[in-house]
Amino acid sequence: MSRNFNSKTKSNASPLPDAWKYELAVAEVESIISRIEAGELELEEVFEQFTQAVEQLKQCEKFLHQRQQQVDLLIETLNNEM
Repeated sequence: MSRNFNSKTKSNASPLPDAWKYELAVAEVESIISRIEAGELELEEVFEQFTQAVEQLKQCEKFLHQRQQQVDLLIETLNNEM
């Protein structure tokens, strides 16, 4: 997943849902991909599931971006203390 779905948009500022978990989102995307590839879905369902997968990927990217900012801040703090 090398594409940048939502790197610099306003939605990065909004918090993730409280019950949201990165691992569960990735598992859901993988499940959607498997069902699409297996031909288990009607065409309309493919589009609905694809949309849902894209939204999950956007949230994953937001999560990873936020965590990267935290790591960068911690590293900067550590460097300033040395």
